[in-house]
Amino acid sequence: MRFRPPLVYLISALAILSGCGGDADYKPIDFSKTVAVAHPDTRPVQENVLRVAVAAMISPKETFIYYRELLDYLGRKSDHSIQLIQRRTYDEVNALFPKGEIDLAFICTGPFAASREKLGFQALATPQVRGQPFYQSYLIVPKDSSFQNFEDLRGRVFAFTDPDSNTGAMVPRYWLALLGETPESFFGKTIFTYSHDNSILAVAKGMVDAAAVDGHQWEYFERFRPAYTSKTRVIRKSQPFGSPPLVASDRLKEDVRSRIQDLMLSMHTDPEGRRILENLLIDRFLAPREEWYETARAMIDALPSQTK
Repeated sequence: MRFRPPLVYLISALAILSGCGGDADYKPIDFSKTVAVAHPDTRPVQENVLRVAVAAMISPKETFIYYRELLDYLGRKSDHSIQLIQRRTYDEVNALFPKGEIDLAFICTGPFAASREKLGFQALATPQVRGQPFYQSYLIVPKDSSFQNFEDLRGRVFAFTDPDSNTGAMVPRYWLALLGETPESFFGKTIFTYSHDNSILAVAKGMVDAAAVDGHQWEYFERFRPAYTSKTRVIRKSQPFGSPPLVASDRLKEDVRSRIQDLMLSMHTDPEGRRILENLLIDRFLAPREEWYETARAMIDALPSQTK
């Protein structure tokens, strides 16, 4: 059995290693430097500013790289300034909606499927990737490991992303429930990395034995920055789920909501928009359909209540 460092070192090592070596341009992650949201009584909301939140699907540095051109495009075309807001967890982003502190957000499929009415937002656009408005959870292991299936991971060290992540937490918990197991009973140890690129990195560096990650994100890094994905191997893919949508607060003015939706849905017809989408490996954005998210709702409903 390979030596593994004590669990107390795994999280700190993850941040340190993300800044080491010449095989990729990763940097240490400091979540204390994410953008703070002004409280309504300290900074009035400006009419020409759109506050756009992104949770920890990918780490702060990668989020800026991934979304920068898309948000710049959206701002220019809608005649708004864009304020990018990052939060460490999905729950922290979701909590901003009832407070009226964000206008738009790229959120996870799980919270969208389970908490839309409670949080007060509506879907505007869903990305279509490789011809489908769906994505999957990828179960990844080190490339040179002997693991072939989920059951081989009993007693091993496993990385979840965010507790509310559909692909990074809900799916592996669902797989465990089907086996009559829980993370505590099945795995030797578990950690939360709070982003999909951190989970990929943890597997590639041998800090954990396996992780469940967003298939879109794995494919993106495999295409453009394969230094770490090339050191991993996908041993299982989940059923398809509706891709994480762009959502708008119920408090955002209807004309602004409609304008943003029109821009997103027509992006692929504009040369500049098409180039940006191609760089993100997105075909186009589609108007969301309820049935795309039924598989996520059904899975969440099937989970034991203590894991939801």
